[in-house]
This record gives sequence, C-alpha cells and structure tokens, in this order.
Amino acid sequence: MSAKSSKSKNLSQEEEALLQDYSRDLSTKSSAFFYGNAAIVSAVPIWLFWKIHQMEPTNNYIYFILGTLFTAYLISFAYKNVKFVLKHKIFQNLDNVFPNEKEKKNEDRSLKKKNEIAEYEATTYSIFYNNSLFLFILLVASFVIFKNFTPLFNYFLSMSIASGLLALFSTSK
Repeated sequence: MSAKSSKSKNLSQEEEALLQDYSRDLSTKSSAFFYGNAAIVSAVPIWLFWKIHQMEPTNNYIYFILGTLFTAYLISFAYKNVKFVLKHKIFQNLDNVFPNEKEKKNEDRSLKKKNEIAEYEATTYSIFYNNSLFLFILLVASFVIFKNFTPLFNYFLSMSIASGLLALFSTSK
C-alpha cells in the first residue's frame, strides 16, 4: 500500500493535470453546466402535461418538482457517460487534424488544443444527443404507450421510463 501512495506522491503537476483530463470526474464548471441543462430539459415536460394533459401546476407542483429533480439527476448522469466515451473518440480522430510535432513545446500545445476541442465537442454533442433522445422517448411514452392512464401516472411513468432508458443507453459503449 505504501508503494502505491509513494507513486501518487511522485506525480508532477503536469502529470496530475493529464490524468484529470482523462478521468471520468467532471470539473465543477462542467458539472454545474450539465445539471443546469438537465434541469431545464427535465422541466420542459411540465408545460406538456400542463397544457395537453391538463395537470394544473398549482395542484401538482410537488409532483412536478420531484419528477424534475429525479429526471435531472438521471439526465446529467447520461451526459457524463456519453461525454466520457465521445471525448476519447473525438481526441483520436483529431490526430489527423493536428499532425505530430517533433518539438516538445509544440507537442504539448498540440495535445492541449486537441483536448480542449475534444472536450467542447463531446460536451455539446452529449447534450444534444441526450436531450433529443429523452424528449423523443418521453413523447412516445406519454402520447402512445400511456395515453389512457391518468395524467399523474402518465407523468411519472413517462418521465421515469424516458430518463431511465436514457441513463441505461448511456452506459453502453
């Protein structure tokens, strides 16, 4: 155990930053961005159930809050999983865009630039993909599968299934 801890102590700041770039952990900024987007997308169905299924928000606000929070957590989980997988695929594809440099400074700069580009593209695509899939599953569940259920059960089942399937699909590679 002491050998493992001594190895981690011997890492330089550059090596720790490089490991951070390839870990599944999100920065505070990315995490807040994902939770913010997930909360917005989770709140959109409230309008659908208010206007179309006639669930009055003043009477059902507790259910809407609980459903939105639960769904926002699962959507942000899916964002994180999809981003992690995509970031590495995009980074590998960027090798053709940025040819390897022989000088150390140019190589480090090139790696940082590729990492920034891969991070940005993976984040935006993850949000777009997961939002589209969530809303599609929600609409199919709400209007096709559970159309004959009471609006409250329709809301809970549609939101749970849409966010649950989204989280499940995000775990596959």
